[in-house]
Amino acid sequence: MPVPSATIEQRESGSLVLLCLAAWAIPGVAHLWLHRRSKGVIFLVALPLMFAIGLMLHGRLFPFTFAEPLVGLAAIANLGAGIIYFVSSALGFGLGTVRAVTYEYGNTFLIVAGLLNFLVILDAYDIALGRK
Repeated sequence: MPVPSATIEQRESGSLVLLCLAAWAIPGVAHLWLHRRSKGVIFLVALPLMFAIGLMLHGRLFPFTFAEPLVGLAAIANLGAGIIYFVSSALGFGLGTVRAVTYEYGNTFLIVAGLLNFLVILDAYDIALGRK
């Protein structure tokens, strides 16, 4: 007896959601899951390393306050880094030292790491759909 197409589509959409959540939580893991090992390892190393460099440069993990729109957008970008964002926040990292010479560079590394992970998620999604 053939499986109804609605059931297959639900199963595929469920696995795509799981894939995207895994890609967000741990950068590069979705590419490893999709057997794109070289890309997966590069993302698995490069994005958390960028995030760590941002913290070492005294960057700030921005709060979710949308009274200032750019601060709110920076917070969303920081959240894109995945689980490492929550671990860093829980451990008290990312408070930012405004007086540090490297403060803005640190912010840039933190924001770009999160935004790049969003692009990595989209890339994994396209690969899973067979577009790449």
